[in-house]
Amino acid sequence: MLLDRLLENVEIIHSEADTGIDISGICYDSRIVKNGELFIAVRGYETDGHKYIDDALGQGAICIVCEEVLDIQVPHIVVKDSRKALAMMSAAWFGFPAEKLILVGVTGTNGKTSVTNLIKYIIENCSGKKVGLIGTNGNFIGDRELPAVHTTPESYELHKLLDKMVLEGCIYVIMEVSSHALCQKRVFGIKYDVGVFTNLTPEHLDFHGSMDEYASAKSLLFKSSRKAVINIDDNYAPLMLEAAAGPVVTYAIENSSADLVGKDIKLQADKVDFCAVSVGSITRAELPIPGLFSVYNALASISSAIILGFGIERIVPLLKSYEGVKGRAETVATGLGYTVLIDYAHTPDALKNIISAVRGYAQGRVVTVFGCGGDRDKKKRPLMGRIATEMSDFTVITTDNPRTEDPGRIINDIKAGIINPDVFYTMIENRREAIWFALDDLKPGDVLIIAGKGHETYQIMGNNKIHFDDREIVAEFVKNSRVESRKQAVEGLD
Repeated sequence: MLLDRLLENVEIIHSEADTGIDISGICYDSRIVKNGELFIAVRGYETDGHKYIDDALGQGAICIVCEEVLDIQVPHIVVKDSRKALAMMSAAWFGFPAEKLILVGVTGTNGKTSVTNLIKYIIENCSGKKVGLIGTNGNFIGDRELPAVHTTPESYELHKLLDKMVLEGCIYVIMEVSSHALCQKRVFGIKYDVGVFTNLTPEHLDFHGSMDEYASAKSLLFKSSRKAVINIDDNYAPLMLEAAAGPVVTYAIENSSADLVGKDIKLQADKVDFCAVSVGSITRAELPIPGLFSVYNALASISSAIILGFGIERIVPLLKSYEGVKGRAETVATGLGYTVLIDYAHTPDALKNIISAVRGYAQGRVVTVFGCGGDRDKKKRPLMGRIATEMSDFTVITTDNPRTEDPGRIINDIKAGIINPDVFYTMIENRREAIWFALDDLKPGDVLIIAGKGHETYQIMGNNKIHFDDREIVAEFVKNSRVESRKQAVEGLD
């Protein structure tokens, strides 16, 4: 592709290149640049691509896009913002695939994965069309799963993925849009048909610095969305409403002025049952995922489908047969008389939500196993320690993904939030041992929540990612328990 075509929507400050040259590809990683490609030097969170321009040239790059005039005789173009340039040039390289799709972007602290998956399910069943999904649990083209590294991919990978979805027949794409992606301009230039706001609670403050900055990042989605769906029960809804560039559909449980309101809510052990109330319409709905948060997720998804043109009379009956998402209030069968739930809850609000949901139906004790990630927002650790221990009958504090931090120090940070002397808890650093300890203490009717990792099948220890799946740990315990039970039964006969 000719360079001038790639640069059509890029803000150029200075050029030292023949824009008529043919480019064989674009790349922002100097380690994988190929001969004849253009290298875009991006200033990252941890490093700066400008440091690797010589490496890129050594790999065969024929032109550089950067934010500084280079003191070397090579073709280069100076732009105001190389992240924006990467996004716009990536879109051009793949033929602007986002413009060929009906795009729904979902942002918020909690519920993004559940809402995107539920919207996908509703649209597929209402329209019969192929739907793509981009998110934390993976990327999907219809039912086919593709690997995912980030909740929202870097702009080049994102447009490459969108192009693949177009080529494979997707009409709609539902995607999680993280605050990091919005700040780092990974989705810059993309116009969403619908932007959805779930909620905002403390998270990623190590990156954003404050809740106001975090909220401001989230609001960027609505400035680039033709229509919006917003939870007006949330304290930050006014900011999202102000940012909205087009028509808005609001939803709520507490605020009866919303366009869609959840009323007469019945929380049960295996589902939520509620009335979806809008002007001139009252529809009874049922979603087989327990917890008040499931009502919010259902309302967000119903509102999104409505604003896309689907009738509520077609949407609501579908909810009853929805099977949920891996790692979100996921029940693990044990056959031992108690219940085990695996949930991705890794924020104070999410942990509070899942424990509250279980409290609503547990016949016995509520036991929680959780930890906090290393190299991430430390302020939430004591908050989660207090929430878990005060809301659970017993808590086991353990590791999550410690990364480069000392696991023991993370656990001590969590412990610092425990101020009630009457709560029951223990600290076991090894996550496998922690889960087994909790399982071994369970009695019929108890519910064990294993929180923090959800769908993840790994632990990050130092700079290494090792295989670790909470489900497998539970399965090992159950198998061992049955072997021990059979052994004891045989010994009893003797």
